[in-house]
This record gives sequence, structure tokens and C-alpha cells, in this order.
Amino acid sequence: MKKLVLDGESLTLESLATVLDPATQIRVASACRKNVQKSREVIDKAVRDKKQVYGITTGFGALSDVVISREKGRQLQKNILMSHAAGVGNPFPDEIVRLILALMINSKAKGYSGLRWTTLQTLVELFNGGVIPQIPEKGSVGASGDLAPLAHLSLVLIGRGKARFKRRLMSGAGALRRAEIDPVTLAEGEGLALVNGTQVMTAIGAWTLHKAAKLAKLADVAASMSLEVLLGTNTQFHKKIHRVRPHKGQIQSAANMRLITDDSEIITSHKDCNRIQDAYSLRCSPQVHGASRDTIQFARQTIETEINSATENPLVFPDGQILSGGNFHGQPIALALDHLAVALAELANISERRIERMVNPDLSGLPSFLIKEGGLNSGFMIAQYTAAALVSENKVLAHPASVDSIPTSANKEDHVSMGTIAARKAREILGNLKHVIAIELLCAAQGLDLLTNLKPGKGTLMAYKVLRRHVSHMKKDRELSPDIETVAGIIDNGEILSAVEKTCGPLF
Repeated sequence: MKKLVLDGESLTLESLATVLDPATQIRVASACRKNVQKSREVIDKAVRDKKQVYGITTGFGALSDVVISREKGRQLQKNILMSHAAGVGNPFPDEIVRLILALMINSKAKGYSGLRWTTLQTLVELFNGGVIPQIPEKGSVGASGDLAPLAHLSLVLIGRGKARFKRRLMSGAGALRRAEIDPVTLAEGEGLALVNGTQVMTAIGAWTLHKAAKLAKLADVAASMSLEVLLGTNTQFHKKIHRVRPHKGQIQSAANMRLITDDSEIITSHKDCNRIQDAYSLRCSPQVHGASRDTIQFARQTIETEINSATENPLVFPDGQILSGGNFHGQPIALALDHLAVALAELANISERRIERMVNPDLSGLPSFLIKEGGLNSGFMIAQYTAAALVSENKVLAHPASVDSIPTSANKEDHVSMGTIAARKAREILGNLKHVIAIELLCAAQGLDLLTNLKPGKGTLMAYKVLRRHVSHMKKDRELSPDIETVAGIIDNGEILSAVEKTCGPLF
């Protein structure tokens, strides 16, 4: 069993990734309790003194001028969860919900939300007890945080809404009962504290980045395989070229491809050929892949700042101040994930161009569509169509969500981030990219079978061996969809990357 201690300050993407394992258990660092309780005391005092505090003794959003009596203060908190649970669409997968819960706990552990320690501990019990609130994917505009999805999550705390427990969907009350967790009766300010925050968009972004970092390495593996199949040169990976244009990602991709193609008899065999330069999809692969890598790093920095931030409103400070601001606004996440979406779409774009070169006999010198008896067999013809469809879909999805804004709450919230839409689009593009890379790997393995008996680079050879353990050479037409999904699966489980790194050493 893995254990993750949250203190609101030191969470990293690597430590957060442990949450993807259902066996992981969470606890809040004991040092956090003092600040959490002090902030709660500030709220209790404001209620006793009948101070006018947003969302605690007033209504929400455009109704913030409506004063709520102390007698109705707790009903107000329950009402905010019920009224804000207006999401629609498919539910988020369990992995994403676990990340959202972990980020909520980490944010509240900072001690600026006014949440009671006991309520925070119930969130921990929810996570550790395997209760997965059902959260619809759509409905957040990403300002005032992720109001609708967080309301759906938080409803389960009070025994409402829906949740999955041991893979069965049931009422929130039923899930709590089976997990032996007591429902929470919300105190003043707690409903607002639970729905204010950027944890949904940030969780999706963190999940996408965790996968994107590995796919960036696999893009280098796939490009290296394609280079050998297409009788390209590895001169373009030479250190001197990249030293004089020292973008970090470019240098890393070039270094990876040097390692992967090292000791290639295929490349050595044609070093004296008449071709002067390779096509851009081969020659410029370090530059294109590297630019995407740099964008992934930028998004990572933004997400790692956000996962350790307080994004509630109002913010309750242990010194007695209650300050209303805009930390819930998702603009930093929206811009970073829109940029990430473009970067991932570009990795797919250049991959599809290499696929086209491999299946096109005029460009590859190989049998049409990488199959013998062309005409009778269509080979990988339609696999390239699929890659083309996916990259075209990515071009639509890559349109930035953050450039749009629709005013909400009677124009009180007159500029919103659309950060959760940006996050969902980046996640969708990532899935498309994975399948495009899977197709490139399949084509490259088929091309190596048809090309020569010469030995490929040491990294290329290991990737080829893993692929052939799972998918056989295609001698005649068969359904390709299962092959593509099989390779997508071994991309997900890390088998290809692990084998290459075991042979070549860690890739950047």
C-alpha cells in the first residue's frame, strides 16, 4: 500500500501520480491542523459577530448583496451544493476523480478555506474508503473555479448525489453507508469552500501531463524507427547542430534519437548514398518534438504551482482577515493547457507525415502500403486514413478555449477562463496522439520486416521486439483496429519505453 502525505505545500506531479494507483492512501500532515482550525475560528467569530462576509452571511455571485440570517446560514451551505450541481455529460473516469479529491484535500490542508478539520478528514475518508463521486464532465466555465463539478463531488459528503463504490453506482448516501463514513452536516462557509477551487481543471491537466511526458519520449522512439525504415541519416541529431540553437527540448529529443539509433547497421549501410537531405518530418523531428517538449515543461510548471495553491474565495487567514479575491480564476491553467493542446497536436501532425512517407511507395521505396500483393491487399492504407482523421480532429480541438468568455451570474462574473474546457480538450488530443503514435510504430515495425536483414539501432531493435511480441507481421490483410489498440495498450503500460530505456539508458 502506498501512502501520500499532503501538507498543501510540497505536492509534485510525480507524487500526485501515485494517486492513480487505487491502493494509495492519503493523510493530511498533522502540522496542518493548527492553521485549518485557526481559520475556522475566524469564520465562527465572524458568524457570532454578525459580520457581512461573502458566501457565509450573504448569498453567492450576483446575490452577494443579499444578507442571510444566522438561522439560515447552514441551509445556505447545503443549498449551494444542490443548486450548483448542474453538470451534464459523461462522468469523469475514476482516475480523474481520485486526482480531484487529492487536490481538494491538499488545497484545504493549507488552511485558508475556513473548512473544519473534521470536514477535511471526511474528504480523506472518502478517498481512502474508495468512494468515487460521480462528476459530469461538462458545466464548468472555469471561473469561481469549477463550481458545478465540485458541487457534484461535494454532494456525496452530505449523503446526496451519486457515487461508485466497489465499481457499483449508487446514491451518495448508500456509498457512505457501505464505506462506513458519517455524512457531514455543513457549517457556515463550508459549502462555498468546497465548490470554490480549480481542482477539476488542474487534475485533468496533471493527468494529461503525466501521460504526455511519456508520449513525448515515445514520439522520439517512433521517429527513430521511421527514420531507419525510410533510410534517413542520423546526422541531423549531431550535437553540434543543436548546440548552436540550444532550446532544451530540441537538445533532449536529438540526444534521445542519437541513443535510439546508435549502432544502426541500416543507417551505416547507406551513408554514401546520393540523397543530400531528408524530408522535414525526419530531419526536423528534434526541432518539432523539442518545441512540444518545452511546452510540456511550461505547462508542468504552471500545474505544479497550482496544485499547491489556495484557490478558494473568500480566503480566510489565521490572523483574522477574510479577503475576497480571484484566485479561483482558471486563466493560468487555461492558457497553459491550451498551449499544451497545440503542442500535443503537433506531435501527432508530424507523426502522421512520417506514416504517409512509409506507406507511399514513391517516398519509401517499399511495397505499396507496406504489404506484398498490393491490390489484393490494402495493407496499412486505411491506418494512414485513421491517423489523418485523428490529426484533423486535433486541429479542431486545438482551437484555444481560453480566448472565449461568456459572462455568467448576471454579469457579476463577466470574464471566465474556460479552463476546464481547455483541460478536457488537451486530454482528448492526448488520446488521439497516442493512437497516431501507435499507428506509426506499427508501420515502422512492418517496414523493418520488409526493408532488410541489417540490424537496426539498439533502441529501435528493442522497440521492434516488444511490438512483435504483441502484434505479428502482417502478411495479408486483417482487421487493423485490434492491432492499433494493442499497441496503444502497451504504450499505456510503459512496456515499449521500459525496454528501450533498459537498453539505451534513461531517455530525456
